[in-house]
Amino acid sequence: MFASGVLAQSGNIVGNWRLINQSSCVGEAGDQVPENKSEIRRDTSEAPLAGHVVTFKDNATGEEPMRILNSAKAAGSKKFYYKFNGDMLLILDKRSQIISDSYMVDKFTTDSLIISNASRPCETMIFVKINDEQPN
Repeated sequence: MFASGVLAQSGNIVGNWRLINQSSCVGEAGDQVPENKSEIRRDTSEAPLAGHVVTFKDNATGEEPMRILNSAKAAGSKKFYYKFNGDMLLILDKRSQIISDSYMVDKFTTDSLIISNASRPCETMIFVKINDEQPN
């Protein structure tokens, strides 16, 4: 399975990440993933999902305001466990800690994260890191 060192400590994903763009597999074959920060920043103002922030914590838990990463059907479930090793982001079921969702990391820098659903690579999400001192 996974070595114990492959938790959130592998790479600095800890912090608040704003979803700025999300593509699905239906009818978006022409969409391209931005290559540089200026294109990503420009997309922020145009993204209908702007404002949706996913928080990754040091203790391998996370929170999201609505279901973004965690496809679990639990009503009101906004907290999850995760494992991140720089190449994969795994979302774990909160009770059983079985992998519920898995994402391939397409790009990871100190201020941007681009992931694709492992089972449907055409579903891509682009996040930018935001100030960790945001008011709640």
